[in-house]
Amino acid sequence: MANIRSAEKNIRKTTARTAHNQTVKSRIRTLRKKVLAAVEKKDAAAASASLSEFASAADKAAKTNVLKKNTSSRLKSRLALKVGALTK
Repeated sequence: MANIRSAEKNIRKTTARTAHNQTVKSRIRTLRKKVLAAVEKKDAAAASASLSEFASAADKAAKTNVLKKNTSSRLKSRLALKVGALTK
């Protein structure tokens, strides 16, 4: 346990930041599953709408360094390929 006041504050900040980051990551995983479920059902309209929502959340997570920029891009790209295959 920390004895110094600033170290105690840093622990509080880290705990709060970690909790927030976990909720953001959880939301991204949920949105990703939503897109994949729409692709499984071959519902192009729902998949496209879900992809847009996912892309927005992934970009925001990358902007705040919850996800790395390339990770966000990779996830969006792979899902976009699957959604694009439905429309062809």
